[in-house]
Amino acid sequence: MNRLLTSTLVALLCADTALADNWPQWRGPKNDGVSAEKNIPTEWSDSKNVAWKLAMPGRGSSTPCVWGDKIFLTSSVDSGTELIGMCVSTSGKELWRKTIGMAANQARADEGDAASASPSTDGKHVWFFVGSGDLACFDLDGKEVWKINCQELYGRFRIQFGMHSTPVLHDGKLYLQFMHDGGQLVIALDAGTGKEIWKADRPSDGRAECLHSYASAFVWANGKDAYLVTHGNDYTIAHDLKDGKEIWRLGGLNPKEKYNRTLRFVSSPVCTPDLIVVPTAKRGAVVGVKPTAMGSFENGSEHELWRLPSGTPDVPCPLVANELVYLSGEMGSLTCLDAKTGKVHFTQNLRQFRHRASPVYADGKVYLTARDGTVYVAQAGPKFELLATNRTGDDQTASPVIAEGRIYMRGFKNLWAIGTK
Repeated sequence: MNRLLTSTLVALLCADTALADNWPQWRGPKNDGVSAEKNIPTEWSDSKNVAWKLAMPGRGSSTPCVWGDKIFLTSSVDSGTELIGMCVSTSGKELWRKTIGMAANQARADEGDAASASPSTDGKHVWFFVGSGDLACFDLDGKEVWKINCQELYGRFRIQFGMHSTPVLHDGKLYLQFMHDGGQLVIALDAGTGKEIWKADRPSDGRAECLHSYASAFVWANGKDAYLVTHGNDYTIAHDLKDGKEIWRLGGLNPKEKYNRTLRFVSSPVCTPDLIVVPTAKRGAVVGVKPTAMGSFENGSEHELWRLPSGTPDVPCPLVANELVYLSGEMGSLTCLDAKTGKVHFTQNLRQFRHRASPVYADGKVYLTARDGTVYVAQAGPKFELLATNRTGDDQTASPVIAEGRIYMRGFKNLWAIGTK
């Protein structure tokens, strides 16, 4: 009997541990939009399967991050130009808020805002970056550790629709990409102090609006090796984490013979141990890159696994799960590719409406979020099957977050906790 009780207790603890997954950064535990959690809600509305919702002080497009019983996010404040970092408990109570910077919030009509870059946490500290260029580190109780202004240190942001790039946290360092008319820089900072470790120029022959990148850098890692991937100004480039030196450069994303002067990159690459999926913009190419790539290369190179000539997501990041690639199209399509060959399994139109949030995967399902807050839940796999369509009536450009058996959604009006109470 004692052995039976012990086995049962261990099983329960293991099941609880399987649910207790943090979401420490924009694209989740492995920075790829994939959660290992099970029993995630499939259906909800503004009154069904809502554990709680909390009114927000203003608009924000940043995806929250979650660690333990704390949720962190950035927001504008409706009363003015204040940009804040917030901490909310997983029971739906605001714990603290801190002013990060001041900036005009509207970036482009009803698209984008100065609270677009997502925070990151390592369970001891949380880092916030906002469109004013202010970058700040706090402990989890809200005590400021350090703060800098990147425009003062690295030059005024000369970018048409504001700076929205999310810093990437990796191994005690923050990596940032700043690409605009005033400069093309890649920067590494000590996450504990905010001090510069290195700064590297990122040369390109791009021109006009192509100099403006709204994408974010990502770290590729396979457990042994790692490097930084930056995206913008016509190229995707891998950098050595020690000093920023270039490892490889993918070109041909904006072909010179039919150059598009407005091909600014917004969607960011997704990096997995065996594949890096590189989007472009304006329904252009999507490229599957081998992480072992070296030097400069373009279409037809041995360093490319495949190249889809058109169909890129314009804003949402690609998603890779179980050897399939999912692309959430700008106007409501879902495309599924084979991760090894690039073969298209299907393209399905959901509804003719803008999609800005990046798709996420959990428990055999893909979650896609429309600009009006409608979330479509599709069965993962090479054949399309729509499982549910969920509406809350709250506009949303942030991506869904999955942590401890719940889905957290940052709407323009509310922060939503979808799941049991």
